[in-house]
Amino acid sequence: MLKIDEAYLARQLHNLLSINSPTGYTDQVVRYCSEELERLGLTPELTRRGAIRAVRQGSRRRGARAIITHLDTLGAQVKMVKDNGRLELVPIGNWSARFAEGARVTIYTEQGAYRGTILPLKASGHTFNEGVDTLPVGWDFIELRIDALTKNREETHALGIDVGDFVAVDPQPEFLDNGYINSRHLDDKAGVAIALAAIKALEDEKATTPVDIHWLFTIAEEVGVGAASIVTPEIASMVTIDNGTTAPGQNSSEFGVTIAMADQAGPFDYHLTRKLVDLCRENGLQYQKDIFRYYRSDSASAIEAGHDVRTALVAFGIDASHGYERIHVHALISIAELIARYVVSPLEIERDVSEVSSLEGFTEQPMEEAEQPEFDPEIIHVHSDDQR
Repeated sequence: MLKIDEAYLARQLHNLLSINSPTGYTDQVVRYCSEELERLGLTPELTRRGAIRAVRQGSRRRGARAIITHLDTLGAQVKMVKDNGRLELVPIGNWSARFAEGARVTIYTEQGAYRGTILPLKASGHTFNEGVDTLPVGWDFIELRIDALTKNREETHALGIDVGDFVAVDPQPEFLDNGYINSRHLDDKAGVAIALAAIKALEDEKATTPVDIHWLFTIAEEVGVGAASIVTPEIASMVTIDNGTTAPGQNSSEFGVTIAMADQAGPFDYHLTRKLVDLCRENGLQYQKDIFRYYRSDSASAIEAGHDVRTALVAFGIDASHGYERIHVHALISIAELIARYVVSPLEIERDVSEVSSLEGFTEQPMEEAEQPEFDPEIIHVHSDDQR
């Protein structure tokens, strides 16, 4: 029985959230994750820039399965030092300046870190009256106030602050007793915590897997690079753990597993997605399906880079994605359980061990017409009378 350690998962999420890691400034979180993987008994390998691959050996090397999450988060960079000494910003990743307003941040410079606050250009109602409410929303209408003595460009430069410096937004996490978790950057620190919890469950039970499992942690998903260069030829299938949006018009939930059927890059692999759905059914895991029209993940970047792998996406429902986000621990535990069961499950498509093979053993998708119940003509007649 693969049991997920809920306390461990929550602790890892808290620890990960405490480490700032906007895309491009991820060294510290890479070190933390690598050390935790080593503590769990794996041997992580790092790419030049710091993406992590940790292979847990199975019964066979080829036809491997990959589980992928990303360590990087949203953030910002200094676009310009303004005449008043404050900072103009550009976003890292795709997020609204609406959620930047009021955020406490850390500015990382060559000479050390500074604290500050992102404010609208008109921040004081006592000064601007209704102008505070009529100021447009956008990155052109906010600035970063530095918590240091500076009133002009020269004094800010003297602090060592310059164009291109990284700005990390405080996550402000709050773990409630009822299971809800509020924080920025749950995308995808929660996914990383899920992966670590699944690994711990496998190690605790000394579970065996039919193929090698590649645990992948990328560092540039928020800017679209993601898994472009970390997938190796041994990998036949890849499951991404990331957020799903609980919003009007979406079917995602903060509870259970959300299985994505497609995103803006197109449909996910039919057979891999079907396997995940079947595992949810067989193990009594709550699940729902969803499609995301304005969303992409590590899976998309892998396919676009030319990797011939089956891809799927399992998501924890998240409210206010890329803002001040909220999730529930029920989804995190559910996904960790699904991932643990998936990696130990038998292979159904044996030909996946080869990159290229013949038609023999090739997959089939159902094409037969669905069986429908026979209708009683009397019932149809009654319904027709009712309509009249």
